[in-house]
Amino acid sequence: MLSRREMLFNMGGGIGGVALAGMLQTDGLLASETGPGWGARMSVLHHPPKAKRVVQMFMGGAASHLDLFDHKPFLEKNHGKKSDFGEHVEAFQNGLGPWMKSPFKFRRYGKSGKMLSDVVAPLGDCVDDMAFIHNMVGKTGVHSQATYLQATGFQQPGFPGMGCWISYGLGSLNQNLPTFVVLPDRRGFASNGPKNWDAAFLPQQHQGTIIRPGAQNPIADLFPSGSKFATRTADRKALDVLKELNRKHQSQNPGDSRLEARIKSYELAARMQLSAPQALDVAKEPKHVLEMYGLNHGKRSYSKQINAVEEIDYFSMKCLVARRLLERGVRFVQIWSGNDNGFPRRNWDSHEDIRRDHGPLAMGMATGAAALIKDLKQRGMLEDTIILWTTEFGRMPSTQGSKGRDHNPYVFTNFLAGGGIKGGVTHGPSDEWGYKPLDRANPTTVYDVHATILHQLGINHEKLTVRHNGIDRRLTDVHGHLIKPILA
Repeated sequence: MLSRREMLFNMGGGIGGVALAGMLQTDGLLASETGPGWGARMSVLHHPPKAKRVVQMFMGGAASHLDLFDHKPFLEKNHGKKSDFGEHVEAFQNGLGPWMKSPFKFRRYGKSGKMLSDVVAPLGDCVDDMAFIHNMVGKTGVHSQATYLQATGFQQPGFPGMGCWISYGLGSLNQNLPTFVVLPDRRGFASNGPKNWDAAFLPQQHQGTIIRPGAQNPIADLFPSGSKFATRTADRKALDVLKELNRKHQSQNPGDSRLEARIKSYELAARMQLSAPQALDVAKEPKHVLEMYGLNHGKRSYSKQINAVEEIDYFSMKCLVARRLLERGVRFVQIWSGNDNGFPRRNWDSHEDIRRDHGPLAMGMATGAAALIKDLKQRGMLEDTIILWTTEFGRMPSTQGSKGRDHNPYVFTNFLAGGGIKGGVTHGPSDEWGYKPLDRANPTTVYDVHATILHQLGINHEKLTVRHNGIDRRLTDVHGHLIKPILA
């Protein structure tokens, strides 16, 4: 018979050991060296972790690298001249007009001297904590497929989101809150909607839980409707009966992960009735914190036109709630900016007018993101929290119409911060006009980003696998390399 020590040693090299760590830590069976959920996993993870939680910020619609982070003097010098890429260009629509400089000014920030657009100026205070990757490449200029690729590592539906893999691999840090929380745009979902955070073939309890900060009902169906019939007492008794029936049914149908996930979801919902309202209550935040997030404006209604104050309110509220969730043990938080196509636009798909759309959206994003980075840093949490900013692809350096930009899957930007990421660095430049990577033979892909994040969490991305339909599936498919230049 194996001893407990031998069992842990034998299981420690694979994903079984990673999942086991979460279960043992939850049950208090592992002694932590540096705090709950941290040193406890060091004996079973693939290597010592630098981070234990992740925030992914996703700009739905495709944010323009050229108008936010990737300064191009060439476009300023040649603005309005006929675009000449020196090769055939496959445009998504009709975006091969003249070269177009950014409508926003760029300035240098931080000790690193990073050039940022004026509409993301709030991030200037944080650039020395951030690593920019300017040679990201995708596979398609179609929103739905490109969004799937960045969210799940595959272009088609049916694969788990990154948060699902991390939930599955590392388990929970707080049994009273979901491991993976999704904060969508208040006005609707981006391309693919909930399929971006579905657990697919992983156990369903690892799918993202949707929370809508600032909404009248932030978590759907968490509480009874308030009718005289559906009281909290009646709700509790009904759940007890349902639990008994579910467990009886489960004993007759062993191995059905769907039923187990449903039971766990009910149990989690019951615990969340106590813990979630506290986590979402930002009213008790100090005045200076609300001011840092730009939430002290006092407005209750907004113009029908897209505007910066409204975008700050929407995005910063999600960032503040993300911090409150992270400090309470949520493992992975996904924050979305931009809903699917609609007019007037409320997403980053600026075919018609970069200034009109990107200006307010970028200021809202930058205000919230900068506040979150600074807030985590002052609480000592940034050092073990990874922040990833991404979008599905970039936009063209040539014009569509007179003021917009077409899709560009050939190069775009990501940034990362915290969790052992080296700050104040820029990796992988794009070419002089921002059309493709400068070094076309060595671009950065989403697989590399995912592999690097898993590495910082203590996981070898090649070993986090699940057998599905006869194939050992993983987040990084059959690809992925560590982006070593951005690691501290």
